[in-house]
Amino acid sequence: MVDNDDMLRLGRRGQLSASVAFLMLKGAGYAAMLLLACWFFVAFFALVGRQLPDDSRDTPDPINRSDVVIEAGPTDLA
Repeated sequence: MVDNDDMLRLGRRGQLSASVAFLMLKGAGYAAMLLLACWFFVAFFALVGRQLPDDSRDTPDPINRSDVVIEAGPTDLA
C-alpha cells in the first residue's frame, strides 16, 4: 500500500512552501490576537476613566511621594 497524503498533488517543495505559509499565517494570527487584547485592555481603562467625574481629574494625588522631604541630621553632614 502506498502512503499518499498529498491530496493536492503539490510535491515535496510545494508541501514545504504551504507548511511555511501556514505557520507564518498562524503566527500573524497570534500576533493579531495579542494586539487586539492589548487594545481592549487600554480601551477598557479609557472607558472607565471617562466615566469618572470631572472633578476627579483635577484633584491632587492623595499620596504625593514627590513632596517627601528628608531632613539631614547633624551626623549626615560629614
